Amino acid sequence: MVKTSLTARENTNEVLVGHVPIGAGNPIVVQSMTDTDTANVQDTVKQVKLLADAGSEIVRLTVNNNQAADSVYEIKSRLQDDDYDIPLVGDFHFIGHRLLQDYPLLIKSLDKLRINPGNIGKGLKHDKNFSTFIKIAKENDKIVRIGVNAGSLDQDILMKRMDTNSRLSMPLSSEEVENSSLIESALSSADYANSLGLPETKIIISCKVSRLTQMVPVYREISRQCKIPLHLGLTEAGMGQQGLVNTTASLSILLYEGIGDTIRASLTPDINGDRTKEIKLCQDVLQALGLRRFSPSVTACPGCGRTSSTFFRELASDIQSFLELKLPEWKNDYPGAEELKVAVMGCVVNGPGESKAAHVGISLPGSGEIPTAPVFIDGKKEILLKGTNMAAEFIEIIEKYVTNKWGNN
Repeated sequence: MVKTSLTARENTNEVLVGHVPIGAGNPIVVQSMTDTDTANVQDTVKQVKLLADAGSEIVRLTVNNNQAADSVYEIKSRLQDDDYDIPLVGDFHFIGHRLLQDYPLLIKSLDKLRINPGNIGKGLKHDKNFSTFIKIAKENDKIVRIGVNAGSLDQDILMKRMDTNSRLSMPLSSEEVENSSLIESALSSADYANSLGLPETKIIISCKVSRLTQMVPVYREISRQCKIPLHLGLTEAGMGQQGLVNTTASLSILLYEGIGDTIRASLTPDINGDRTKEIKLCQDVLQALGLRRFSPSVTACPGCGRTSSTFFRELASDIQSFLELKLPEWKNDYPGAEELKVAVMGCVVNGPGESKAAHVGISLPGSGEIPTAPVFIDGKKEILLKGTNMAAEFIEIIEKYVTNKWGNN
């Protein structure tokens, strides 16, 4: 039976990435990744700032060659000079062990190192490269994310399991074999790192695939078998609506069950699109589940034949835009205002009830209703609005509420 929960995994180790605690019941952390050439210091610094300003609490950089490795120290320095104390993760593939040896300032600039066990060779070569990577992390007191991906799974593990499975009287499906191989790769790599002296409090695990039907059972099983914090996400969520739906569905199932300590939405951005969309999606998922609050919310009805006027839709849109505009100011002047809940309802059917449930709510007149709009504050009807200035008056009420409720924090 699947457990139901809306709390972070409290039985995990606490891992500290820079100043950000992960696991052990701490708030679930939102991550993102740059898509600039890391060797281009100016563009990378600019994008890290953009991601941090949007709410990313950890940012990952690609470190795939000498030029990228040589640039990370300058990137970190420029960020710190501009008061951006954002933890940086180095995403290493193939030659991370060599880059960390050749560029001593690189390890000093990173708060976490990401290694994929399937990308660092086979057999003795794999073991040597992996142990070199882990020993450098241990000597420098760094966190390591062991990131296993379906697309770059250790083929030795997969082939052995496929061979064993073929001899069973009731063989598993190829997807089930791949799932068990992913789990083995992640957990055995974590055990190996631990045997090399890297404590569990310095390890995070991710086990990424592209399909929800694989992601959910894989993470459920890893969560059952270990106390290491888990980073959730699809390897490639997709573009547009598909990417949004795939990410929301997969993250929500696991987070609702209490599985996951840090998350990322790997959306394919539009050409010259907004990279921060992946951050907003993660925040929206966590807020919808009641796990964290990032911004005020607006409850608005979808409209029906009782709401033939477009006014309630226009007001709901105006209020949403107003809240987004005011949020940076409120975060600074009125901490806690991100908890604000506003309701903009279009008729008397659900209007009063939803308005009472919000901090501030308005029930607009539907078709054929008396042209007045009751405003509810903390569940009580406080005032009736009417006339052409209704929107401005309602915004004024919201501003006054925020000032009174959170002004003394």
